[in-house]
Amino acid sequence: MSDWVIWLVAAGVLLLAELFTLTFVLGLFGVAAAVATVVAALDVAVPGQLAAFAVASGVLWWLIRPLERAHRQQPALPTGTAALTGRKALVTTEVTAHTGRVKLGGESWAARALNPGLVLAPGTHVTVAEVDGATLVVFPEEI
Repeated sequence: MSDWVIWLVAAGVLLLAELFTLTFVLGLFGVAAAVATVVAALDVAVPGQLAAFAVASGVLWWLIRPLERAHRQQPALPTGTAALTGRKALVTTEVTAHTGRVKLGGESWAARALNPGLVLAPGTHVTVAEVDGATLVVFPEEI
């Protein structure tokens, strides 16, 4: 079997493994194996093929590493109910310490006031302080 076929199979296996692991490292090695495939097809000896693989791996790692580092340092975006904290809503049904409804993002949510003695009239703009189960805990917006 020719060397280039072995490198091509290695590249395919590494790229396929990348699809399952999503580590991005195997993808870099797969591309480096593809470079070694081209070098092997040019009838370069095995040490030259290994050198091409090593150099291509190193160069790809050197190029990708700053992007990977920048991606890791991005803050995680809040999702689910945590993303609702701090959002603005409109009171649709009087909100007290125990009951009420607000409209947030086109949806109607159960709500209660953050301060027990506070009563918020319909039409009042509020801010979500926290989410307690399926109930938004709100306080009036400062104007």
